Amino acid sequence: MTFELKYTDRSYLPDQFKAISGNPPVEWKVTNNLVEYPEALRYMQERVENILAQNAHEQVWLLEHPSLYTAGTSAKKKDLLTPHLFPVYEAGRGGEFTYHGPGQRIAYIMLDLKRRRQDIRAFISALEEWIIQMLAKFNIKGERREDRVGVWVQRHSCQSTQNSLFSEDKIAAIGIRVRKWVSFHGVSINVDPNLAHYSGIVPCGITNHGVTSFLDLGLPTKMHDIDIALKQSFEQIFGPIIDIS
Repeated sequence: MTFELKYTDRSYLPDQFKAISGNPPVEWKVTNNLVEYPEALRYMQERVENILAQNAHEQVWLLEHPSLYTAGTSAKKKDLLTPHLFPVYEAGRGGEFTYHGPGQRIAYIMLDLKRRRQDIRAFISALEEWIIQMLAKFNIKGERREDRVGVWVQRHSCQSTQNSLFSEDKIAAIGIRVRKWVSFHGVSINVDPNLAHYSGIVPCGITNHGVTSFLDLGLPTKMHDIDIALKQSFEQIFGPIIDIS
């Protein structure tokens, strides 16, 4: 099943989303070369089937893609503003259009929720909390919003309005699919991608908020340091990992 989460209460979050006792550590895989999207999609689909068959452990896969757009199950054709700018792939995940490219850390999350908690809203909240805790290690205040999924950064607006002196920009997107309670797809975090590449789409169908990155916030950061922070925060919420890179 795909899962679309909008306009619902996600203010509650379990203190832990760790697996039942005796569950093996989550495999932690990092690929440094750019990975083509169809290759990543095939890998995730095969991994999910193997997890369901109890032939593989849970896994988090960190990688980067070449520049491309993906369309979620709710994507609207009108939101693809420049159709031939980059390749466009049907992702099969929840959500709408998003951009992936160099300088963006992708984390594909293949977890068996039957071993954790069969609650998709709690899982989305846990993913958001993971990113929020990671950002805090760099003194970035990430926030969730009840009417839209992802992690947001509030900043002083250069073009203030009567309603607000602040703008809200997305720094991390979340889009998942769940098959028989095993998750795949995951999160994307803007470290230092070319933000102009978002101009070819309406990101996640949201027109009144922008996108940002570590670099855009004045914090140039190495991907290796992002990965360390992601690993530390992941263990706090989801439990132990084992590095297989």
